[in-house]
Amino acid sequence: MENQTVNEGKTTAIISYITWIGTLIAFIMNTNKKNSFASFHIRQMIGLSLFSLANSFVIGQFAGYWVTGAIGMGLFVLWIIGFIGAIQGEEKRVPLIGDLFQDWFKGIA
Repeated sequence: MENQTVNEGKTTAIISYITWIGTLIAFIMNTNKKNSFASFHIRQMIGLSLFSLANSFVIGQFAGYWVTGAIGMGLFVLWIIGFIGAIQGEEKRVPLIGDLFQDWFKGIA
């Protein structure tokens, strides 16, 4: 990826990792002038947010607190990996599910 593209989209990419509100703000910021680096990280965070919601409401109803907590900690680790990638200016996919997020949400951001 070009250095200029990364520099232009880095702030938006970092904002996308600040809760779901940050993801929404980053999405809005990226609508006028599309930046591929920012779009990559927005898609990653949309996927992590949806998995987190599913963990809280769906899995939490059936599996109990221990399983929900363990999955939540795993999602937090994936969030840290994505956030560090945005800070370092890398398109680092979160392990295991990052490729799915890029495929599922390719038309969104």
